[in-house]
Amino acid sequence: MLDTLFTKPPRWEWLIVWYFFLGGIAGGSYFLAALLDLWGDERDRSTARLGYYLAFIGVVLSGLLLTIDLNRPERFWHMLIMSERGWPVFKYWSPMSIGSWALLLFGGFASISAFAALAEEGTLRWSWPRAMRRGVAGKTLAILGGLCGFFVASYTGVLLTVTNRPMWTDTNLLGLLFLLSAASTAAACLLLLSHWWTTFAPTLQWLSWFDNHVLWLELLVLMSFMLWFGTVTDWRLNMGGLMLLLGVVLVGILTPLVLHARPGLLGKASPLVSAALVLCGGFVLRAGIVLSAQRL
Repeated sequence: MLDTLFTKPPRWEWLIVWYFFLGGIAGGSYFLAALLDLWGDERDRSTARLGYYLAFIGVVLSGLLLTIDLNRPERFWHMLIMSERGWPVFKYWSPMSIGSWALLLFGGFASISAFAALAEEGTLRWSWPRAMRRGVAGKTLAILGGLCGFFVASYTGVLLTVTNRPMWTDTNLLGLLFLLSAASTAAACLLLLSHWWTTFAPTLQWLSWFDNHVLWLELLVLMSFMLWFGTVTDWRLNMGGLMLLLGVVLVGILTPLVLHARPGLLGKASPLVSAALVLCGGFVLRAGIVLSAQRL
């Protein structure tokens, strides 16, 4: 049954929707880049570098959006530092505190990996970042950063689950749903950008295979989410329900799955269209869930 006592809506609007969306792509991109680094070969390293660049850009934009959304943006550091004593403050019982530190930590991993990728390409002439792309140091960075990216990708869904609002707090599926969406949108973003990036053909095939399988899992979890709430409320009839049904299920998942299965439908444009639709679906997913629950 739905909870009967709810807090006031947190008044999260489009800045937070974009934060959730870009943060998911950042975490998913780093995770995929780490997989390519750990189990790929030299020909996969170009796409791995692209993943690290996406992660860095995404986490910077996410932090900026989160800061701007604060009532007092200039005091964002209070999330991390105790103002009275100047000591770092970590509230393990607070999802916001955990998320702030996770984003900061992930930002550190994404920054180091992006600098290392630039050094490997020869764009950056510093010597120390290049060493982070090789041997034990490179593998350790990929593992730790990948785990952190995995956490950041799913964290926003978990944050909604522990926020006492209808639809958010009555299911444990949001963390998994946002994680799968982050993986699919990150793969789609890499596939889209790879058409203007030097990429090994089998790497593209692997990304397409990965995105196809994750989309099936995302569809399964999303339909479970929608069917559950369809049995207890009429929310499917409101704008949020229509956004999820049409914008996510039809446009962002089913159409890309058809294009994966029948790539000849749109010729050479099929991969680009499919990737663009997955990205649109990932954004609509977050907008539909974040905005509609605050209006119930």
